[in-house]
Amino acid sequence: MKKTALITGCSTGFGLASAKHFAAQGWNVIATMRTPSPASELAALPGVLVIRLDVQDRTSIDAALKIGVERFGGLDVVVNNAGFGLHGIFESTPREKVLEQFEVNVFGVMDVIRAALPYFVQRGGGTIVNVSSGAGVFTLPMLSLYCASKFALEGFSEALSYELTSQNVLVKIVEPGGVVDTRFVSRSAEEQSQNAELPRYEDFVRATGEVFTKLRNDRSGATSEGVAKVIYEAATDSSDRLRYVAMDGIKPLVKMRRETSEDAYLSFMRERFLVKPSSAR
Repeated sequence: MKKTALITGCSTGFGLASAKHFAAQGWNVIATMRTPSPASELAALPGVLVIRLDVQDRTSIDAALKIGVERFGGLDVVVNNAGFGLHGIFESTPREKVLEQFEVNVFGVMDVIRAALPYFVQRGGGTIVNVSSGAGVFTLPMLSLYCASKFALEGFSEALSYELTSQNVLVKIVEPGGVVDTRFVSRSAEEQSQNAELPRYEDFVRATGEVFTKLRNDRSGATSEGVAKVIYEAATDSSDRLRYVAMDGIKPLVKMRRETSEDAYLSFMRERFLVKPSSAR
């Protein structure tokens, strides 16, 4: 029997690439998105069901799972990919946007997992793949809220993995970062444009922007298709491995965070991002 995966956030980026990759490997795919379109390129693929699922709407989560399982006869994998990143100075970010960041990147993941677990139990097991970020391992300025949400996702996923092993359910974490062929970057820019930056941060924002530009240029070869292959690897790996770094470009920062001392790591990051106050204007 063909296996079935539910993937969230399939309209663009990692979700779209993952849905296509799973389908190409012969899987049934419940490809979910907030606003599905009959004209979606996924709708024409065999074994792919395109359906609405908004991670901020629990009714839509329950409905998508019910319809998808009825269509394909079961559920083997859930890929929690839907997410977005707030980019900007924390002080200028409205509280309602902070709540939205966690509702989508953390609470939405929890709600999808909670709704999917009964289907895994019925099936006798399953696999959950949570798409985190390099920003869930190391922190970056101007992304404090996104980092906070991904650090929360990493902690939740690791702790959950211990619980769900007893239920024959594996939890995997995929850590991409710096891919530019997704709508993630443009949405982050849209979110930032809605926040009025404070003038006293001008020097910091300008210096940080220059560092980010260099980081993006260094990772320009990364693609959504490459990340999708790592997501598929995690979904089909029956070992007890928890984390999968999805891009070579972020491996030096991941290594610095995880394999060096706290002092060495902070010195490395502060050399790049620490901007001291300019003289009073």
